[in-house]
Amino acid sequence: MSELAYQPGRDAAPVVARLSRVGKRYGDNAVLDHIDFTVRKGESVALVGPSGTGKTTLLRLLAGLESASSGRTEVSANTSVVFQEPRLIQALRVWKNVLLDDAHKPDAKERARAALQDVGLEDKLTSWPVSLSGGQAQRVAVARALYRRPDLMLLDEPFSALDAFTRRSVQNLVLKLWAKYAFGLVIVTHDLDEALIVADRIVILSKGRICYEAQVNLPRERDVTSLEFNALKRDLLKQFSLSLS
Repeated sequence: MSELAYQPGRDAAPVVARLSRVGKRYGDNAVLDHIDFTVRKGESVALVGPSGTGKTTLLRLLAGLESASSGRTEVSANTSVVFQEPRLIQALRVWKNVLLDDAHKPDAKERARAALQDVGLEDKLTSWPVSLSGGQAQRVAVARALYRRPDLMLLDEPFSALDAFTRRSVQNLVLKLWAKYAFGLVIVTHDLDEALIVADRIVILSKGRICYEAQVNLPRERDVTSLEFNALKRDLLKQFSLSLS
């Protein structure tokens, strides 16, 4: 069995995020409506759907960056976010970008080193962000999220700015860290291949509501050329098309 294989018993794992009948409005515009959504520790979930359907807003609610207009939101206080852009501070060396405001803690630098080692960048500990490639910068962003030792990691299209080779490399890295540390993982993506590679559950949003959910019971690591992978992809494409109608 692959080290990334689905682990039995995950349904009994602790809940790290639960939204109950959650709504979000900006003035008269309802962005999310009656959302019921749960993530357990060790679960990997992809949020997909057309642009403007509330995926990023849902992620921001989970991250505590937005407040719901209605309903109940319960999320682990130990939650990390990786954004589309690495958002590194150019005036700080790499290790200080990983720990940010934790510099006063006696073990902070060693924890930053351990997080960078996990993402394959221990040799960049004292480098400046300007010296990093795009893929390396995003790995530092993953290390920063990992440094918090999260129960829940949120990814907002974190691979979309990367070239295809680097994208797959960082996807595999995140999956290995997820398998190693068993945090809950939620990724927003427009890419169905990526959703099927990363997630064990796919949630399609349309017009601010969850319109479809699918379990991805495929062995890891996933083969994008397999019949099973492409059968699931066809079904998701069909549901995706229905969500537009």
